[in-house]
Amino acid sequence: MASSSTLSWIVFFLLLGLGRCKTVKRDVKALNEIKASLGWRVVYAWVGDDPCGDGNLPPWSGVTCSQQGDYRVVTELEVYAVSIVGPFPIAVTNLLDLKRLDLHNNKLTGPIPPQIGRLKHLTILNLRWNKLQDVIPPEIGELKKLTHLYLSFNHFKGEIPVELANLPELRYLYLHENRLTGKIPPELGKLKNLRHLDVSGNHLTGTLADFIQNGDGFPSLRNLYLNDNQLSGELPDQISNLTNLEILYLSYNKLSGQITPKLMEIPRLTCLYLDHNAFTGKIPNGLYKHPFLKEMYVEGNLFKSGTKQKGPHKILDLSDTEFLF
Repeated sequence: MASSSTLSWIVFFLLLGLGRCKTVKRDVKALNEIKASLGWRVVYAWVGDDPCGDGNLPPWSGVTCSQQGDYRVVTELEVYAVSIVGPFPIAVTNLLDLKRLDLHNNKLTGPIPPQIGRLKHLTILNLRWNKLQDVIPPEIGELKKLTHLYLSFNHFKGEIPVELANLPELRYLYLHENRLTGKIPPELGKLKNLRHLDVSGNHLTGTLADFIQNGDGFPSLRNLYLNDNQLSGELPDQISNLTNLEILYLSYNKLSGQITPKLMEIPRLTCLYLDHNAFTGKIPNGLYKHPFLKEMYVEGNLFKSGTKQKGPHKILDLSDTEFLF
């Protein structure tokens, strides 16, 4: 059995090795390229050449590193709310061990480069509240470990890429407040872990029957925000297939027809927003007696007179629906 002095020497040399551990050159080069392209509000705190710290110099603000063998690699980059102006820094896509990328609430412009698909270890991608444009690159569908995708409050156009259905670990998908068009891909129903889907505030078309098809799609979905689009058609019976749904937000579309009583079969439905569409007929009485349903908004439709809402009527702040879980 080793003596206490021997163990002390072992610990000493281990710590000495950690202190001398160098950051992989690829990451040093990438971060210094990013440093050269960013504004003073960021780089004034980025001192030295090694983003993971060197000697008495600490790691750069917003940079998290981990050790892999004899080297350190950058695993997290969080530079948000510092008024970064300009195109998406393409050098970020050379940080191949990155697990978390958070550049939200800046003034980034232009497209997300297709090279984003190189970040195979990424679990969280947060680019909301920028001025990013063009289409959402289908290469995001190559990020198989992604669990959180935040692209809301930008200027993305075109269709929602069907490749997003190739993200088996995705739990939270925020695409609201963009300029997206076309139909919502029904293939998203294959996402077995998806809990929150928000595509509100776009120009999406099609019917709910196209999107929520028969079968076992969206098995984990709890919150579905489809409001403020151009969806049409009726509320289909297969809505009851979303057995874990808690929030269904359909306000401000072009939906019509009668409200299906199948909604009563969603056991944990808590909030139902039907307002400002063209629904007709009556609300099924069972919805007023639903044990979990606390809020139901119905105004701005063609319901029969006497149709009442359920619960308090509040103005929702959708920006508060975005959280990192």
